[in-house]
Amino acid sequence: MSHEEDLIDYSDEEINTTDIPSNGAAAAQKEELAVGGGEADKKGSYVGIHSTGFRDFLLKDELVRAITDCGFEHPSEVQQVTIPQAILGNDVLCQAKSGLGKTAVFVLATLQQMEEKPEAGVTTVLVMCHTRELAYQIKNEYARFAKYLPELKVAVFYGGTPVQKDIEVLKNKETHPHIIVGTPGRINALVRDKHLRLAGLKHFVLDECDKMLDQPDMRHDVQSIFKNTPAHKQVMMFSATLAKDIRVICKKFMQNPLEIFVDDEKKLTLHGLQQYYIKLDEREKNRKLNDLLDTLEFNQVIIFVRSTLRCTELDKLLRECNFPSTAVHSGINQEERIKRYKEFKEFQTRICVSTDIFGRGIDVERINVAINYDMPEKADAYLHRVGRAGRFGTKGLSISFVSSQDDEAVLKSIEERFEVALPEFPADGVDASSYMDN
Repeated sequence: MSHEEDLIDYSDEEINTTDIPSNGAAAAQKEELAVGGGEADKKGSYVGIHSTGFRDFLLKDELVRAITDCGFEHPSEVQQVTIPQAILGNDVLCQAKSGLGKTAVFVLATLQQMEEKPEAGVTTVLVMCHTRELAYQIKNEYARFAKYLPELKVAVFYGGTPVQKDIEVLKNKETHPHIIVGTPGRINALVRDKHLRLAGLKHFVLDECDKMLDQPDMRHDVQSIFKNTPAHKQVMMFSATLAKDIRVICKKFMQNPLEIFVDDEKKLTLHGLQQYYIKLDEREKNRKLNDLLDTLEFNQVIIFVRSTLRCTELDKLLRECNFPSTAVHSGINQEERIKRYKEFKEFQTRICVSTDIFGRGIDVERINVAINYDMPEKADAYLHRVGRAGRFGTKGLSISFVSSQDDEAVLKSIEERFEVALPEFPADGVDASSYMDN
């Protein structure tokens, strides 16, 4: 095949985040549903949710068994509100803060609507996201919830791997997946070259949709793929941040979607997550990071830097200082990247240095400390980064290094964007019980 150069993976510096304006509070319209953030529940807590269980959604027995095996009992806000609508086949545009289980919404909704004996060689569900790691994670979520649906086949396709392997999987009816997860570049190449046919597609899902639709190259791929799907299908899109202009683009793909906004958009901060900043010179960062890693208690910590080079060098420095560190960025080959991601997720390493490739959607349950060694360029990127800690209402800690006027400007924009005042990290530290779950 002559199109390997077209199989783009969108990650790290390849993604140039544009200015995302503050949208203000989401207005409750006829087809729009806002949850939380009101006077009755100022902290956006999970009070009232726990009266609902996953069994109340009337899901298939096989799905309920898998959910029980995972140890889940009560749905989060976004799951409680969205799953009942999604399993009815409604188009959904959902914004909910990080860590509330948005992935489970579309995984369970699409699995619930699958035929008992899906037709061999026909893909009915397509899920796309902007990075390989997130695609790999979503594929694993499908495997986890579909464990009692043995006839169901799931595959993940993304750039950086031999395209011929994907073609072989699609050629054979016995291996052809019913559910495909992937990145737009690789999926578009497979569709364009007629290896993947989507005439039987019933569900079209975009996770972290703003990241894909905001960038012209990715949006072009998504549009090309969309044109090769049937007119009648369910379209679902999810993100933690959705600017007004992106919402308009999203709705062009949809028919009268249910719009769900979990929490007032200006209060997309994470409950249970303590957030601080430390003012220091650039040259002081390494020593301060060493001090923090020595004194903080943590299960796992993720450290964000702004470039692949800084990621490699900081990881090297930490390992030289005997910290159990690993690095994840787009400069590492795909096989090694997935290997490191798996090791970190499986708790084989406790410290991960990463670029923004890990700043969205990646769910590692034991992360409870996030450190911005380099400040992000935009306020929304900050939300996605610190959302790696303190997920689904658990405790967590985030610390941001502020070393320049640009950093101070970003800090100010974060405080304005999310109506939060970030305090300076106390000289004597913070009580571990305030950010460590018992």
